[in-house]
Amino acid sequence: MTIQAWIEEVFDQGVRRPGYPADRFAEQFVGDRFAEWGLEKVRTEPVDTPFWQDHEVELTVGAGLSGFDVPCFAVPFCQPTAVSGQLVRWDPADREAVRGNIAVCELTFPRLPALFPVLSRSGEGWCHDPSGSLDDDIHVPPFTTALMNTMEPAIAAGAIGFVGVLEGYPGGGCHYYVPYDGGFRSIPGVYVGATDGEGILALLEDGPIAASLRVEAERATTTCHNVVGELAGVDDEWVVIGTHHDGPWASAVEDGSGISLVLAQARYWSQLPPELRPHRLVFTVNAAHMAGGCGTQAFIEAHAAALDDIVLEIHLEHAARECVEVDGRLSPTDVPVTRWWFTSENPELEEALRETLVAEQLDRSLIVAPGALGGRPTTDGGFYHDHGVPLVNYLTAPWYLFDAADTMDKIHTPSLEPVTRAAIRLVEWTAGRSARSVRQGVRR
Repeated sequence: MTIQAWIEEVFDQGVRRPGYPADRFAEQFVGDRFAEWGLEKVRTEPVDTPFWQDHEVELTVGAGLSGFDVPCFAVPFCQPTAVSGQLVRWDPADREAVRGNIAVCELTFPRLPALFPVLSRSGEGWCHDPSGSLDDDIHVPPFTTALMNTMEPAIAAGAIGFVGVLEGYPGGGCHYYVPYDGGFRSIPGVYVGATDGEGILALLEDGPIAASLRVEAERATTTCHNVVGELAGVDDEWVVIGTHHDGPWASAVEDGSGISLVLAQARYWSQLPPELRPHRLVFTVNAAHMAGGCGTQAFIEAHAAALDDIVLEIHLEHAARECVEVDGRLSPTDVPVTRWWFTSENPELEEALRETLVAEQLDRSLIVAPGALGGRPTTDGGFYHDHGVPLVNYLTAPWYLFDAADTMDKIHTPSLEPVTRAAIRLVEWTAGRSARSVRQGVRR
């Protein structure tokens, strides 16, 4: 099978949230490939995982014969219950107004210069974009800190329910699977699309309106599994090559593409003798990224004694196409979404990555400092940074990453092989280097 065919096999199983049947399939699929290719110590490692499965959701605005239903989507991990009360527009200057009421909050999606992750970096060489296509490009990130904490201000203010209006959300829909931190919220909540939300906000100009909100869902804890396989190398220090196997929907990009990119690494390195592998290679396809990244955190905790022996951690996620709206419909282009390469600030590693991006013609690439967008990379592998492990984490972040629109046509197929070769080059770069020397080379 090809990398593209692996993505299709995973995608075809359906919605792949943590603990769903399609997620169980992905665990088995990856483990079977590892075993088939002769990896050592192929195993699954259990991960306690928050579980969320929404069944029905309903938002009715108005009462009696004047009431009408509004299309909506349940906020993941909200409280499954029904509430009735008054819709009140959220005002940060008058938080008390939503106490005992259903808060209507306007949520915005920033439109940022495509180069924003590297604009604060001094010097040159952080962007590989020979054509200059990123100079005037605009990027709509699928997440911000405010969106990950979308319900918290209303909860703190005493609201009994939450309605989030997705203003400026490309495509105009409401199927937005955020937050994905696995945290159980204490009130029910829904998202509505921009057009429906504008209608609600217009009605609220005349004051509060009666409404009812109902979320039926299963919220529990389950056990998922990290899938791990290893290949012996010239020494017992590690190079970790990872991704995650779950996703918010059937999710071709998030992270069917990441699964397949790691499988491509395992397949390539399994065909070489140990003396051509620079270190022991540890392949991890982790559980529950969509529940707070608890799979990666569990792997780090279970292998804490080995962290100082990791020469490099490479994470591979999301080979995505840019989309444009044409006549109200999404149309994929031939352009890849801006590639972010979160990279530990070791000058030799940064230079190796620059040379790799040029050699593999991976245009529209940014070399991003690990803490540029927060305390750690916004990747499934970002937790390694907290422990001082040198890393290169590849990620693209299209606006549709957490939307049902993430279908097979969003895969940027031309990226799959050059990203695979780039990862191989980075593994080869570790030859003759120790975990200690790479760590010592990181700028403080």
